[in-house]
Amino acid sequence: MFGDMMNMMGKLKETQRKVEETKKRLDTVLVEEKSSDGKLSVTLTANREIKSICIDDELLQDKEQLEDYLILTLNKAIEKATKVNETELAAVAKEGMPNIPGMDMFK
Repeated sequence: MFGDMMNMMGKLKETQRKVEETKKRLDTVLVEEKSSDGKLSVTLTANREIKSICIDDELLQDKEQLEDYLILTLNKAIEKATKVNETELAAVAKEGMPNIPGMDMFK
């Protein structure tokens, strides 16, 4: 029993290390989102850090329209980046989980 506990603790530490490595790697994974007409594009990391925003000159003429474009496009990009982030971290965490009977029902 004690050996099982030590094995489980070791596996949890290894999983924690892998999660931290994955978080660092997600800083290099870029997610791009464009407005439907291509006048605005944003690039974020999978950790949801904005890396670039490209705005068509036409949008600079109308402040309200630009704000609307930014809100819509940034929200879509953040949603996309969040999905990538959660999927990657969940895969690493699941891999390191001990085999506990009945826990597979939470997939």
